[in-house]
Amino acid sequence: MFSYQHGFHAGNHADVLKHSVLLALLDALRRKDKPFFVLDTHSGDGLYALDGPQAARLGEYREGIARLWATRGLHPRIDALLDAVAAENPDGELHRSPGSPRLIARRLRAQDRLLAVEGHTGVFPRLCEALRGLPGARAEHGDGYRALKAHLPPGCGRGLVLIDPSYESRDESARVNAALTLIHKRFRQGIVAVWYPLLPNKPAQPWLDAVAALGIPDILRAELSVAAPSPARGLYGSGMLLINPPWGLEPQLREVLPLLHARLAADGAGYWRVATLVDEQGRRG
Repeated sequence: MFSYQHGFHAGNHADVLKHSVLLALLDALRRKDKPFFVLDTHSGDGLYALDGPQAARLGEYREGIARLWATRGLHPRIDALLDAVAAENPDGELHRSPGSPRLIARRLRAQDRLLAVEGHTGVFPRLCEALRGLPGARAEHGDGYRALKAHLPPGCGRGLVLIDPSYESRDESARVNAALTLIHKRFRQGIVAVWYPLLPNKPAQPWLDAVAALGIPDILRAELSVAAPSPARGLYGSGMLLINPPWGLEPQLREVLPLLHARLAADGAGYWRVATLVDEQGRRG
């Protein structure tokens, strides 16, 4: 447990998908003046040096954000991601990649709040540093799943829960499902976003079937695969499970994902998918 270090994978294709969707969710929340609360259950470092020893070791960002870096005008949502990354690289060179808590913190208005939870003792100080000086953002050391019970529902009644675990624990999917059930009971109107990996030796479909059976309505799935499944490669894509997706998000994803696939996929391999898992009436999509 806690052996995973996201710094080795920062800026890869999975980050591109996750952060593109995350920014779209935050911008949807910002459309109303009312305050919102974000709980990031597995926050990580918050900010990553792409030329540092971890990211440079595997260089996964070269097949992710680096393939988009010099591109503008493909789509406003892709531009929003590039602008967020550019804010961390004022010299115009791609040296640093923001993690989800820093992306969220920079999107907060004066009335909004972020709680970024991280359980890894070695990572937590780096998270605190990444959020230093960003108003409305607070870091907490602990179990992100336990934080759900402690901090939901938020007093403002609006917000987002981001669940992005490493999936290194055998019972991680069960813990995610228990978390989704808890959120549905305590914060039914909230938006929930869950990142999940696409791995050749662990199909996502059985877990998605289990989620569909939880009795939670209005669930959308978005997946981006950039290569054919291969044990030699490992992670060949990822997905975002979205509960209560805001109005207009689905058509945006249907525009953005094929553009990302065209830029990130190896020789056109892989696929993109946007599909209803459970509709608003609770029926399986």
